[in-house]
Amino acid sequence: MFDHVTIGVSDIALSRAFYDAALAPLGLTRLYDDGEAFSGYGRDDTPFFWIAQRAEVLTGVHLAFIAADHPSVDAFHAAALTAGGEDHGAPGLRPQYDTHYYAAFVLDPDEHNIEALCRRPARWPA
Repeated sequence: MFDHVTIGVSDIALSRAFYDAALAPLGLTRLYDDGEAFSGYGRDDTPFFWIAQRAEVLTGVHLAFIAADHPSVDAFHAAALTAGGEDHGAPGLRPQYDTHYYAAFVLDPDEHNIEALCRRPARWPA
């Protein structure tokens, strides 16, 4: 279990705009800014995902965020693409991972692989 994770970004303003939009459908908001250096995202006043301005950014990071339901995965994907992300896997079932694994993948402005996933069936009871 982890408390938080930080990824490096090459343009903090561009990445803030991307993550503000992409994470909103998942119920995550920007909760903290440290000038032009860091931003923290989360919910309930607890940031757990951070972006940090770096002189050199290493790609290859893969982060998966839990979505409440399939429409939230779809909304994440659409918002991320609108915010400048690159499609890296359209929303859909990934039965090779699990029977109900519904996910979408995008590359952020630094080519980090960002995923939203829901492990519930499409018709989950309210």
